[in-house]
Amino acid sequence: MTTLLREVIGDVLRRARVEQGRTLREVSDSARVSLGYLSEVERGRKEASSELLSAICGALDVPLSRVLSEAGDEMAVEEARVAAPEPIGTAGIDVTTKVVIPQVVSMAVA
Repeated sequence: MTTLLREVIGDVLRRARVEQGRTLREVSDSARVSLGYLSEVERGRKEASSELLSAICGALDVPLSRVLSEAGDEMAVEEARVAAPEPIGTAGIDVTTKVVIPQVVSMAVA
């Protein structure tokens, strides 16, 4: 499934808030954004406008350019992961499974 930009931006914003040890209420009050809407943005449910992102970044004291850069980096990693083909013959193989191949025993034919 394709990762949406709004989900990645929400993850970046949530990480920044949690790293600062701040609550949703603190950030929503500071950004003048409703608590419910900020929660929806962090969960990637709502597409935040540039004005809203700017207000949230201001409340977090994190440059908008950093949020967008981190989101872009994460999107690039996800796109590369999706685009990379699996090696031939390895699709669906559990690499932790051990296979025992018995020794060949030659049988004499009379």
